[in-house]
Amino acid sequence: QVQLVESGGGLVQAGGSLRLSCTFSGRTFTSYAVAWFRQAPGKEREFVAGISIAGGSTYYADSVKGRFTISRDNAKNIGYLHMIGLKPEDTGIYYCSVRRLSVTTRRADYDYWGQGTQVTVSS
Repeated sequence: QVQLVESGGGLVQAGGSLRLSCTFSGRTFTSYAVAWFRQAPGKEREFVAGISIAGGSTYYADSVKGRFTISRDNAKNIGYLHMIGLKPEDTGIYYCSVRRLSVTTRRADYDYWGQGTQVTVSS
């Protein structure tokens, strides 16, 4: 059974940065694409970024392009989301998710989810 554990969230001032980590276990990491979603209070969970199995292709929501970078270390079974230039509207719970093969932006396509990590950006 796949397990995902996120870490790295916290409280940061606008303009600050954070790096989220997603530790994968239970299956072969290199069989899965990795994505990050987020959910703000009262809103639906939305796609933030995704990365292909080998890491050669990355995808971003328009709202985070140029500020967020998704990466993965296949030797360590960890996915990352490096966030800079954080804005109050980036506040929410950030979830790591994986699915076999390719990245999609649809929440329903993902097979496994972490418990989430809270990111709060103050103005």
